[in-house]
Amino acid sequence: MCGIVGYIGWQDAAPLLLKGLKRLEYRGYDSAGIALLNGTLSVMKQKGSVGGLEKDTHTLRQEIPGATLGIGHTRWATHGEPSDRNAHPHLNAAGDIAVIHNGIVENFSALKQELVSQGYVFVSETDSEVLVHLIDRIWKSEPSLDLETVTRSALRHVEGAYGLCVISSREPDKIVVARKGSPLVIGIGIGEFFIASDAAPIVEHTNKVVYLSDGELAVVTREGYSIKTIENVEQEKIVTELDFSLEKIEKGGFEHFMLKEIFEQPAVMHDVMRGRVRLEEGRLCLGGIEDYLDRLKQAKRIVICACGTSWHAGLIGEYLIEEFARIPVEVDYASEFRYRNPIVGVDDVVIVISQSGETADTLAALRTAKEKGALVMGICNVVGSTIARETLCGMYTHAGPEVGVASTKAFTAQVIMLYMLALALSKGRTISNEEIVLNLKELVSIPEKAARILELDSQIKSIAERFKDAKNVLYLGRGFNFPVALEGALKLKEISYIHAEGYPAAEMKHGPIALIDEDMPVIFIATRDNTYTKILSNIEEVRSRKGRVIAIANEGDQEISRLAEHVIYIPQASGPITPLLTVIPLQLLAYHIATLRGCNVDRPRNLAKSVTVE
Repeated sequence: MCGIVGYIGWQDAAPLLLKGLKRLEYRGYDSAGIALLNGTLSVMKQKGSVGGLEKDTHTLRQEIPGATLGIGHTRWATHGEPSDRNAHPHLNAAGDIAVIHNGIVENFSALKQELVSQGYVFVSETDSEVLVHLIDRIWKSEPSLDLETVTRSALRHVEGAYGLCVISSREPDKIVVARKGSPLVIGIGIGEFFIASDAAPIVEHTNKVVYLSDGELAVVTREGYSIKTIENVEQEKIVTELDFSLEKIEKGGFEHFMLKEIFEQPAVMHDVMRGRVRLEEGRLCLGGIEDYLDRLKQAKRIVICACGTSWHAGLIGEYLIEEFARIPVEVDYASEFRYRNPIVGVDDVVIVISQSGETADTLAALRTAKEKGALVMGICNVVGSTIARETLCGMYTHAGPEVGVASTKAFTAQVIMLYMLALALSKGRTISNEEIVLNLKELVSIPEKAARILELDSQIKSIAERFKDAKNVLYLGRGFNFPVALEGALKLKEISYIHAEGYPAAEMKHGPIALIDEDMPVIFIATRDNTYTKILSNIEEVRSRKGRVIAIANEGDQEISRLAEHVIYIPQASGPITPLLTVIPLQLLAYHIATLRGCNVDRPRNLAKSVTVE
């Protein structure tokens, strides 16, 4: 959601904060601000991008020269429209306490009403401003307390989620940070410490980090840090080494992060399989679930919980696990799971999927499943994330940092993980070792085939030029490619703002066919599988209504060229594995349509990368 960055050490804080905010801007880009502390406290904040803020900070640095302590924030609006006054940091009336906050204070209305009745004046529409006034009120009532204690006391009144940084000129050599439901990480340097909502701003300076867990509060000074629970119980934390470099979060010559990440997919596919697919031995080595594999195989039912793109990957996982392992699978929106009183218990396995490992709804589903006694397994990308820490077992995708808000390489990485999981669950139960080997051979061939699809980029861009002004687009697929139709439509919606819907192709006749006319592009995933002839019939139905057909088809398929206005040919692959290939042209098509329309694909409006609020 929003981005937090903080610094305390010996360097000039302002440029470090601004560079950190730029690396976090994919998490929120409605407004931005920084607070610097060097004896006195001063804030600069405004609506718009970090770049705009950077131009104006020279005034702030003149006001507080040599500041080596500060905090910064880039916002994704939840309460109050993007504006200068709603931007963070928020100050108390005296201007000696500054707060930045990610998350949502669910009881802010009651807290605000109480504070207003006591004479506090609010200058913003945000829920976050209650935090600085709450801290101020407690400190005024007990001036002998320190910043750590008053912050802890204030947070006991707060319901909801927070990632929080607090600084004060009353105690000018410390930053107090706290976390509940919104991620925070502390980077450990030499005589300096970095604070951020993820590791992107930190990796340039140090690869040693400590992740805060829910319900923890840290005090960071130039000498070190201490971490306690909100109940004031000291915590011992493991120092983690980051497993990615600065180069991986740079654009690397590509115009946008999204395009870079689309083109990284062949390499990511190799990385996901590296050390796990032992083709010469004809087996899989999935260390993260090895000790629980027997219990996973004995599950009466598997429930997959995820949101957005990860939910689409989960749908493919349902098809894969039921196809290979013959275990019943349900796929739930994580945002609905805990609110519908789900029937899960000790005989069930719940798999939660999240690129960031911090998605609020998915974490809530995880905790609900644990409370009900299910074995909970995680699939995520970020080492040390909350999902990784709170699940009993799981697997990292090792896709590397994904900066583009619209997820691409994370999707293909998650699908490969689910493919390997399905094969592992089926081994010794439902399919032979020979079949396992055949499927693994098919899997290891996919990166090269994906690279061949990326060579079609210019062709796909020319198709995008023809359809960039469409008002509505329909995506249709069957079987394993129905979830890909959903994902293709989501990508187009996210970054081009064109209305798009994905459907099972057979469902077209049950409603969407009414929308088809000569202005409607209809994208068919028409690979040669057991539904191919049915897809051809669906294409004929669209053509008879003058719909404009774009087809994703297998190389050598001449029949499809007779029916479709445009055909994107991809290499042949077996049905269960085709989603790893069919999704790539749809990602490129969405990307090019969006850029041709002048959209900022890396920062689509109203969206943020890691959704850590409900």
